[in-house]
Amino acid sequence: MHVTRLAVGDFRRFDSVEIAPGPGLNLLLGPNGAGKTSVLEALHLMAYGRSFRGRVRDGLVREHAQALEVFVEWEEAGGPGELRRRAGLRHSGQDWTGRLDGQDVAHLGQLCAALAVVTFEPGSHALIAGGAENRRRFLDWGLFHVEPDFLPLWRRYARALKQRNALLKAGGSTGQLDAWDHELADAGEGLTAFRERYLSELVAPVRELGARLAHGLELGGLDFHPGWRRQDLSLADALLLARERDRLSGHTGVGPHRADWSLALPGLPGREALSRGQTKLAALVVLLAQAGDYAARRGQWPVIALDDLPSELDRLHQARVLEYLCGRPGLQLFITATESTEALADRSAGASVFHVEQGRITRQAQ
Repeated sequence: MHVTRLAVGDFRRFDSVEIAPGPGLNLLLGPNGAGKTSVLEALHLMAYGRSFRGRVRDGLVREHAQALEVFVEWEEAGGPGELRRRAGLRHSGQDWTGRLDGQDVAHLGQLCAALAVVTFEPGSHALIAGGAENRRRFLDWGLFHVEPDFLPLWRRYARALKQRNALLKAGGSTGQLDAWDHELADAGEGLTAFRERYLSELVAPVRELGARLAHGLELGGLDFHPGWRRQDLSLADALLLARERDRLSGHTGVGPHRADWSLALPGLPGREALSRGQTKLAALVVLLAQAGDYAARRGQWPVIALDDLPSELDRLHQARVLEYLCGRPGLQLFITATESTEALADRSAGASVFHVEQGRITRQAQ
């Protein structure tokens, strides 16, 4: 999978810009505040339906503009040849419209399912050090793209959870809660089975990549926490036992919406013992393991976007990561930096280099 055209309009400081990325390494260079990250942010928005730097209404739409626009064309494996696809999104921060391959879309999820992008940016350390929501989102993104039956089950669980919480707040009857407990438990057990199996299949890739990329940091297993005492109780029983407490709080306190996972760190007492640099490196390893799993299952790599790599990793780890990624056939890579470091320069032969400054993007001649 590789992007052949990216056009954005009224996106942060950009009035209207367009680039034609190359199929391999793409470097976006320029001073701080030039808009390099915004290019990756636009790709991320199309692939996730949200920015990695906040909500659309909080600064993504250029000042005095009514809405931002993002248009992406890409090629992906499709039978005997390449399949050409295109998607467009217009977002005001409140309302949005989208098109995929010439057809209107009713749900942002349709756009997100089409274009796969794995992004590493300064906030990615939250995957290891942040709240459980970050880690649930990581699991669900992977399953969303590789398990066709996952999304309907996820939506079913979310709908049942919303109904049960509404009943708890309204003082619903025992009979009503019994009905929604049954639905929540049935969907939740299936959702949990998907997540647990998916995480277990990432353990070996995380260990292997950790040994290859994370010099001086040993990464162990991935421990799954389902959101209730699953070793002792079914979800149906856990919901029943927690019902009176849930009535008092007005929300459901157990279930897959409280799930989490943790990264085992042999020889260390826990994630708190990691330095900030080690935390970022561990997060990158886990993200790249997920990208590799996607490639193995789908027969093509997702687009990889690394924001400000030189400031996130030291020279040794930059070189290791670039050697690994640039050695993956068919992988398209975007990297932003204020300048070309030694590690980037070593890989720049044949790369597409773009200079970003004052809201404009120019391509460097080969």
